Amino acid sequence: MVNLTLYTTTAVILLDGEGNRILAKYYGTKNPYPTAKEQKSFEKGLFDKTRRTNGEIILYDNNVVLYRSNIDVFFYLVGSAEENELLLSNILNAFYDAVSSLLRQQVEKRSIMDNLDLVVLALDETIDDGIALETDSSVIVSRVSRPRTDTTDIPITEQTFIQAYQTAKEKISERLMKEF
Repeated sequence: MVNLTLYTTTAVILLDGEGNRILAKYYGTKNPYPTAKEQKSFEKGLFDKTRRTNGEIILYDNNVVLYRSNIDVFFYLVGSAEENELLLSNILNAFYDAVSSLLRQQVEKRSIMDNLDLVVLALDETIDDGIALETDSSVIVSRVSRPRTDTTDIPITEQTFIQAYQTAKEKISERLMKEF
């Protein structure tokens, strides 16, 4: 009999090209890797097994692992051995595509480290405590990246000093550009 549950994901791991952790989130109360030492060991073995292959899915340590690599970053999505691979693939692709959009198609270690806050927010919008929340990358991106409020629309009396300075600077530069 199939055990129906919403908990689809055991872990999401991002490793660099040398197998070092960039980001890792392990989910669930029955986490098979509760300590940092066990997690590092799992990640090292997983990286060693996948770094030279071009596949997308493996069975490793009684877990279904879907992975994707780009330049110097490996994205891993870990689920139980009984989990639906197509669902896991949709989750991984949505997360990867959202990160790619947020980083303007520059998915590499440096840009991920520079924008780690956006990557973590995208992960949190995709998966919460092992439950897949969203599989549409455009929805994830829209929730993570809010357009910044244009300071020119805020009355000058309600702006901070820096915002008022920026607004004045922009207006003066606009006027100077119109004159020339």
